[in-house]
Amino acid sequence: MPKHAPSQKSGLILIRARSSPITVVITVVALTMMMALTMGFAPRAQALEFSDIAQEGQLRFLAVHPDPSAYRYESRVRITRDSLESGVVSLTTCHYQLDPIRKIVIVYNPKRLQNLEIASATRIGGLEVQGHHVTMTDVQRGATICIDLESKALDRIDSTTYRLMAGPLMRRYFDGYLPMHARLMFEWPAHLLELKQTNPSPQPGVQLMQDSSSAELDITFAGRLVANIDLSLPQ
Repeated sequence: MPKHAPSQKSGLILIRARSSPITVVITVVALTMMMALTMGFAPRAQALEFSDIAQEGQLRFLAVHPDPSAYRYESRVRITRDSLESGVVSLTTCHYQLDPIRKIVIVYNPKRLQNLEIASATRIGGLEVQGHHVTMTDVQRGATICIDLESKALDRIDSTTYRLMAGPLMRRYFDGYLPMHARLMFEWPAHLLELKQTNPSPQPGVQLMQDSSSAELDITFAGRLVANIDLSLPQ
């Protein structure tokens, strides 16, 4: 059975299998609970150059993904007019191309989570939803899971500004981080909100697309990333 070792310093729950160096890092965040997979015995990790792996404390944005077929994360957040008062948004989070591991537990923030259900899953031997936990067992290489949920994730910063956060996003490998891709999508009724700023801002490895009813961040990176988007009421 895996050993659970909570880290009080970082607020992480680490699930480490005794038989391998694979670690699943699960962190409570405002928007959702994000997991990061290591690839302790995965051939893809061995094919990467050492320079592709970020060390502890590093965050590197990558203009070109050195391993585009590897694990990637995607989220789609839907904001309504009611969200501005309640803070509750609906979202779908998907994890693609998971690495093989015996057990993964995703834990959402119980103070924010309103509703949760599995939308789809492939190449996963067992699935269990219990409260704010999603447990996957016998995860095969290339597995996928998508989860629908409602969460009180929209924070009001001031009288006209709102913030959504995602992360920490990471893909651990021993004491470092493998490259990964995250696609973060945000939708709202046309002209209800305006994009104010994003963190990270557009740069090589970070692409921003936006219009009057949506914004999207495509981020390729290695390290530990916390992303956020600030939206404001139209002037």
